Amino acid sequence: MPSLAARIEALAATPAGEPLAADTEEVVAALLHALEQGTVRAAERDAGGTWRAVPWVKQGILLGFRAGRVVDMSPRAGNPMSPFTFFDKHTIPTRAFRADDGVRVVPGGSTVRRGAYVAKGVVCMPPMFINVGAWVGAGTMVDSHALVGSCAQVGERVHLSAAAQVGGVLEPVNASPVVIEDDAIVGGNCGLYEGTVVRARAVLGAGVVLTRGTPVFDLVREMVHRATADTPLEIPAGAVVVPGARHVSGKWGAGQGLSLHTPIIVKYRDDKTDLATALESWLR
Repeated sequence: MPSLAARIEALAATPAGEPLAADTEEVVAALLHALEQGTVRAAERDAGGTWRAVPWVKQGILLGFRAGRVVDMSPRAGNPMSPFTFFDKHTIPTRAFRADDGVRVVPGGSTVRRGAYVAKGVVCMPPMFINVGAWVGAGTMVDSHALVGSCAQVGERVHLSAAAQVGGVLEPVNASPVVIEDDAIVGGNCGLYEGTVVRARAVLGAGVVLTRGTPVFDLVREMVHRATADTPLEIPAGAVVVPGARHVSGKWGAGQGLSLHTPIIVKYRDDKTDLATALESWLR
């Protein structure tokens, strides 16, 4: 959408403290609609498989916060004493779904913000939250207390288990968000942050935490997966990752018997792994 991109870039260049143009809210609304329809994304995968942020999209989301004013968005239903209240920028409210959207939102306090793409067949178990700019592919389950952060990209048929945290990022605008590709399984209480990429069909055991500074030890390939200055941490396709530990190297720490959290790839997904996860389809 070159015209929308050009207008957002022009508006984003408005110096701080100066008033924004009269069409700013209209432009932001057009971007949020395009994100919800899936015609634009906050990050894209190139032909070589590398994920990159789309800076103008993130600029447009930030523009929405800049142009917005905090308003009362509480569903009071005529009752001013309702205990359920919330206040946010009027430019980025929550999304409203219809039955023909094909998204299952189970009662219990879940929220999807405007500007998030949620495909048909997605299941939202309460309470969970999907933030602006995120992409959630068809057939994915977002389980209770799970978070899909701003601009995070989650593929098709992914299971984000209870309390999984998928970090988001808006600034800097060229920073890539967390990406989880198709058919991956993210266990309960996992944390994925700082642009980590989980390739297709990988399985993260409960409690795995991945950041840009996390080394992941691969027992199968006998190597260590790390982020570099130019590339994020990547979990290979089909890898099965569990929480592990390694001894600290310092003399004093070693003497105290201390160890550090270390994710470990113990195997790569095979027919037995798929059989163990076959019940996923029955929960959807």
